Amino acid sequence: MPETNPPSEVLSIRRAIRQFLRETTSDEGRPIGSARCGVYAFYDYDGEPIYVGQTVESLSTRIGRHLTGRRSDAVAKFVLDPFEVAEIEVWPLFEVEDLPREQQRELVDHSEYTVYQTALSESEFGAVLNEGAIPEWEESAHLPVAYRARIIPEELYEERKHPDIRIARRAQTIANLARLISERVVSVGLRQTLLVQAQRLEWLASRRFEQFDEDDGDSSG
Repeated sequence: MPETNPPSEVLSIRRAIRQFLRETTSDEGRPIGSARCGVYAFYDYDGEPIYVGQTVESLSTRIGRHLTGRRSDAVAKFVLDPFEVAEIEVWPLFEVEDLPREQQRELVDHSEYTVYQTALSESEFGAVLNEGAIPEWEESAHLPVAYRARIIPEELYEERKHPDIRIARRAQTIANLARLISERVVSVGLRQTLLVQAQRLEWLASRRFEQFDEDDGDSSG
């Protein structure tokens, strides 16, 4: 019979994600992934923020859609490559769960914008890969305690972090995204994402090139 289980490395990453989401809050001791409302951010292997999102349904389910095979729009449109995500940070908003849905949405939107602005300020490119516009707020929201962890097990981390592997993945993502744009009527935001992906690829490729001496591989002498 054909093998139906995912590869072992996929299973180990899923376990790491589940373990992280089962961590308990420092105040009430509730699993952070059990929050219905919350904001999250994904980071790559350089600690670069690459995506910010939110939910008013389930923090654990939303993150799972992105990273564990239950496809999200961001993944389906080649905005986000789950392979690039090395760390997750979450802000569980337990305190808004008993509010009416309209108030929940407003407070989660406000919190997401605050996290988004922080991500932009920390980004090498002043941008993340979100396609859609995040509603603006004049003031920053008061955020709860954040929880952050690496989701790539140690035995996979160094290989996945290798710049040549990541350059190849980014180039593939850009090609897929560019093809999607050429075949459909798409938003300006998706074209902006393509530009940011290209900048991220150029930056990583330049850093990789700088690791070699100018005369590396030169046999003329």
